[in-house]
Parts: sequence; structure tokens; C-alpha cells
Amino acid sequence: MGAGEEVSSSSSGNQNGSHSDITNVILNVYDLTPINNYSYWVGFGIFHSGIEVHGKEYGFGAHDFPISGVFEVEPKSCPGFIYRCSILLGCINMPFSEFRALIESVASEYHGDTYHLISKNCNHFTEDMVHRLTGKHIPGWINRLARIGSLCSCLLPESLQVTTVKQLPEYHEMDGTETLSTASLGGSTEIDDTDPEKQLLSPKDGNSDISFIKEAQMCECKVP
Repeated sequence: MGAGEEVSSSSSGNQNGSHSDITNVILNVYDLTPINNYSYWVGFGIFHSGIEVHGKEYGFGAHDFPISGVFEVEPKSCPGFIYRCSILLGCINMPFSEFRALIESVASEYHGDTYHLISKNCNHFTEDMVHRLTGKHIPGWINRLARIGSLCSCLLPESLQVTTVKQLPEYHEMDGTETLSTASLGGSTEIDDTDPEKQLLSPKDGNSDISFIKEAQMCECKVP
């Protein structure tokens, strides 16, 4: 694997329960297609990844709105994807409140309508977060498809465009912090479910376990 080591479920989350500020930084990797079972061994495949910190997993997905596309789920349980492995990338000493402020700040840089498979996908998000937290990088094989695609886009079918969370984000209160939950768009939706560009990498219906992170609000200071 190179830039990390696989970990078991027993080593996930906080490294030591008596020191809640200390937490492992774990990359959870998922398959998007069964073909990965064969291509993985030659360093190629189509993967989704999420970063696990303080007992929750954070990822980046697409929707049609200019608001946060960063969401949280239970570790190793991202709907619509097939869990493959976890890679320990380091350990940090950061209170949850400080991490929460960081993830909300980063969420403002990752709006759902800016997702792009080649230039700004879920693996770019985890690479960014891992580097901010540990100074390290995720293993190269996880986002190799995007790098190849940026060099030769003709290799990729048009259907490989976006990981769409096809539900309307709604804010709600959870443990004193604001998050977003997903609600079905129903008949009034402008998202075309027949669009192949928004089907291949789409999580399955009923993603009530996904909570979107509300981005930090920028302070507008008025100059007298």
C-alpha cells in the first residue's frame, strides 16, 4: 500500500479512550465496481474514499446545489459503495471541537455542484484533509483513474462524471451542532434520474444515514 497500513476495526477511532483529543486518521476505501476485484492487484480501479476521524467518516459527494457536499456517515458504511479496506495514515492530537471547525471550513471549498470526477472528486477531498491533518498523502492507486483521465480523457466513458447524492440536503440540529440530512426530492426534482452521468456512482436510495456538514459562514466585516 505504500503510504499507510491496513487496520482492523479494533484500531479505528480514538487511539485511547482516556485521551479524547487523540485520534487516528484513517482512510476508508470503497469499490465502485466489481471489476476492482481484478484491476486492484495491478494498481488500478475506481474507488471512493472517506476519512475517519473521531469516530465518524467524512466524504465528498455531488448534488445540484451551491452548498456543502461534505457529509458524514458511520465508518465503513457509506451507502451505495462496497467497503474494501482501511488504511491508517497517522495519529493526531486535536480536540473534536477544533476538528469540527476545520471540517466546516473545508466544506465551504467543496460545494456539491462543484464535484468533478477528474479534477475534484471524493479522493481529492480525502487527500486534502489528510494532508492538512497529518502532512501525508493518500496512496496513489486510490485516485489513479482521475490522474490518467486528466491526461487522456478519451479513456473514460461519458457516464463517469459525478458521484451524485440524489437527495435534497436539509439542515438539522445534532448534538449541539448543525448538520444536513438528506430528504428525497420527489416529483418536483430537477435532477433527472435517467441521466446516465448521475447514476453510475450514485449512492442507493434511502440515504437517511448521510448527514451533510454545514460550511462555516464567512464573516463580512464592514469598513467604516
